[in-house]
Amino acid sequence: MDFVLGLLLLLGVLIVTVMQGGSLLVPLSVANGVFVGLYWRRGFALGQLLQMLVAGARQSVAVVVILLLIGLVVATWIAAGTVPALVYYGVSLIQADYFVLSAFLLTAAVSVVIGTSFGAVGTIGIALMIVARSSDVSVPLATGAIIAGAYVGDRCSPLSSSAHLVAGLTQTQLYSNLYNMVLTSLAPLLVSGLIYAFWPHKAIELTTNHPLTAAILAQFQLGWLPFLPAVIVLGLASWRVPVRLTLLLSWLAALAIAWQYQGYALGELVQFMVSGYQLPEPAALHDVLQGGGLLSMGQVCLMVLASTALAGLLAGTQALQSLQRPLLKLAQNGHLFAGTLLAGVISAAIGCTQTIAIVLTYQLMHQPYTQAKLNPHQLAVDIEDTAVVVSPLIPWNIAGLVPAAILDSQASFIPYAIYLYLLPLAGLWLRPRSWFSLPAVRPLGQSKPPPTNR
Repeated sequence: MDFVLGLLLLLGVLIVTVMQGGSLLVPLSVANGVFVGLYWRRGFALGQLLQMLVAGARQSVAVVVILLLIGLVVATWIAAGTVPALVYYGVSLIQADYFVLSAFLLTAAVSVVIGTSFGAVGTIGIALMIVARSSDVSVPLATGAIIAGAYVGDRCSPLSSSAHLVAGLTQTQLYSNLYNMVLTSLAPLLVSGLIYAFWPHKAIELTTNHPLTAAILAQFQLGWLPFLPAVIVLGLASWRVPVRLTLLLSWLAALAIAWQYQGYALGELVQFMVSGYQLPEPAALHDVLQGGGLLSMGQVCLMVLASTALAGLLAGTQALQSLQRPLLKLAQNGHLFAGTLLAGVISAAIGCTQTIAIVLTYQLMHQPYTQAKLNPHQLAVDIEDTAVVVSPLIPWNIAGLVPAAILDSQASFIPYAIYLYLLPLAGLWLRPRSWFSLPAVRPLGQSKPPPTNR
C-alpha cells in the first residue's frame, strides 16, 4: 500500500509541476529518495538500493551524450546558416495552403532517414517552426504535427535506437519488425495526412518577399555550403554510421562554416554553444531564430538521469510485479493489445522516458504473449504501436518534453500529435479482427513462424 501511495503522489506532483511550468528535476530527485527510504524500511540494504539507482542511471549515459551533441548541433547549425538555408530554400517544398500537412510529411521523411526523433526535430523541425512562428499558424498545432512526424521514423527507421531496443528485448529480426510496422502504420499515416490537410489554418506566404526570408538574406550568406552539415547527417546516416559520430562530424563542419563563411568570431561561437544561439534584441530574427546550446539541454539531461535511476530502482526491487496480474487477466479475456497499451501508458508515465517505457512494457507483457503462444514478432510490433508512440503524449515524459523544448514549445502540442493517437487506436480496432493478420509476424524468408521463445 505504501508503494502505491508513493507512486500516486509522485504522479500527482509531476502533473502539477508540468501544469505550472516548473522543473521536473526536483520531484524526480525527491521520488528517488522517497522510494529508497521505502525499500530500505522493507529490508533492502542501502548499498544495494544505491547500486540499483546507479545501474538505472548508467542506461541513459548514451542518451545524455546524444542530447548534449544535439544542443551543440542546433546552435552551430543556426550560426552556420544551415537552418536559415533550410527555411529559405525549403519553403518551395511547402504547400502554402497545406503547411501543417507539409510539416508532418517533411519531418517524417527526415526522421525516417536519420532514425532519431530528437535529431529530426532539432533540424527540419526548427526550420519549420521558424516559418510557423513568423506566420499566423498555431504554434501548438505546428508543434504537434512536427513531433508526430518525428516519431514516424523514430518508430520504424532502420537507424532508430528504439527499434533496435525492441528487437533486442524480444529477440526478433529488425527488418521483420520494420515490415510489420510499415503495415500497421499505413492507415494511421493516411488518416493523419487527411486530417492535417483539411485542418483549418491561414495560408502562409512563401515568397522571397516574405519578411522572414528577407531577414535571412540580410543576416546570413546562403548558397550550397551551409547545407554541408545537413548533408553529412543524411549521408552518414544512410551508411549507418553511429549517431554520435554523425552528430559530432556535423557539428565540427557547422562550426567551421560559421567561423569562416558566416564570419562569427570564435568567442561568439563558444557563447552560442554554451547558452544557445541568440541574436541581439533589435534583430528582425531575434524571436524566431534562437535555440540550442549545452545549457538548454543540461536540465533535461539531469531529468533523464533521475528518471532512469528511478526505473532501475523499481526494476531491481520488482516493485511492478503486482501490475502484471490485471494485465494477465486482460490477455486471458482476449484483450492482449489493450493490455499492452495499458502497460505502455503506465510504463511511460512511471518511467518518464521512452526507453524505460519500452523496457517496462516488455517486462510486463512478455509472459502473457508467451502464454498465448504468440510469435515474439507480434509482441515487438505491439510494443512499437503502444509504448513507443504513447511516450511523447505523457507531458512529463522525456520523449515529448525534449522535442517540445527544442521547438521552444509547451505540452499544448499533445492534442495535435494525431498520428501518435491513431496508431494505438488502430491496433485496438484491428488486432481482435480475425481477418487482420501480419504476414511478417515471422522472420523474412521463412515459410512458417519460428517456435515461440519459452
